[in-house]
Amino acid sequence: MPKPDVQEPNAAAQEIVSFAIGDQAFCFDIAHVLEIRGWTRTTSLPHAPDYVVGMMNLRGTVLPVLDLSQRLGLGRTDPGPRHVIIIARVDDRIVGFLVDAVSDIIMVREADLLPTPDVSSARTQAYIRGVYTIEDRLVRALDVHQVLPQEDTAVA
Repeated sequence: MPKPDVQEPNAAAQEIVSFAIGDQAFCFDIAHVLEIRGWTRTTSLPHAPDYVVGMMNLRGTVLPVLDLSQRLGLGRTDPGPRHVIIIARVDDRIVGFLVDAVSDIIMVREADLLPTPDVSSARTQAYIRGVYTIEDRLVRALDVHQVLPQEDTAVA
């Protein structure tokens, strides 16, 4: 019988969902994830930012779908059948994040989160909480609160 992973009492463990955007790996806390579904067409949303793919109806809830690649400055995604939408709850909002593929659900410790290198831009540091080393790859931990745009209270 395998020996369970013994963690220090102060080591906060959490599950993350890792996913791919192009050949790059990202993740966020699985506590935000409501479901993962295959790509479905969205309805365009006039005057939306360029990273908003559109909106979709999920069992009576209309929610925006954001292109994470475009939002992170990695280029626009041309969605197709191989892409997935991660439906997530961020505070009191439900949103879909378009990604290339979901890779794994992994148990990590907050203590294993390494800081984002100082050479990155302020914008990158706002979106990326840090980096996990998982096997032979670096997985960037997204701050979903920063990636999700703040609601604009001003009416144009």
